[in-house]
Amino acid sequence: MKRKIAEALLGIEAVFLRPEEPFTWASGIKSPVYCDNRLILTSPEARNLVENAIAETVKAKYPEAEVLMGTSTAGIAHAAIAAHILNMPMGYVRSGAKDHGRNNRIEGRISEGQKVVVIEDLISTGGSAIDVVEALREAGTEVLGVISIFTYGMKKGIERLEAANVENTSLTDFDTIAQVAAETGYIEEKDIARLIAFRNNPQDESWIGKEE
Repeated sequence: MKRKIAEALLGIEAVFLRPEEPFTWASGIKSPVYCDNRLILTSPEARNLVENAIAETVKAKYPEAEVLMGTSTAGIAHAAIAAHILNMPMGYVRSGAKDHGRNNRIEGRISEGQKVVVIEDLISTGGSAIDVVEALREAGTEVLGVISIFTYGMKKGIERLEAANVENTSLTDFDTIAQVAAETGYIEEKDIARLIAFRNNPQDESWIGKEE
């Protein structure tokens, strides 16, 4: 599954690799990769693959799940489609409470003790996923885990998720993307080491322009 999802994301450029000309994230970090999983929604073939994989992962890992909750905003559509496949209720969690109406942060009906799976599009440092899980826990639900489409596998993210007692399962990951990209000629084999160096320490820019 990891390889199939990786191939699909690379094929529609939802994950875009550019080690020779790094992207600059909002944080200022130079990155050889840019991920935009919203593009999955515009590709029926990739969308069907991803959403069915999410649904199958829910059934395999969390058969007791009662509701899917998407992260706002990127996880909402994926949670909705997977919930439709599973014939399950869904909702989503805002990054902050509304300043009008009922001032909701959690949209959709949930109840005390309800078993929830969070659907996230990608995991980097893990902050947004943890924030959503904590909001759901505060509302009295039991969060079984997070299912994400892609994870960078960054040390900081892994440690933060573990500290928050949050289990994450990703459909594919940074290492698989790098390997598939090299095998298909998307990047050169020597670039894998540069990509992994970035993954291991995004603050260290020594991988830029480095020849292996």
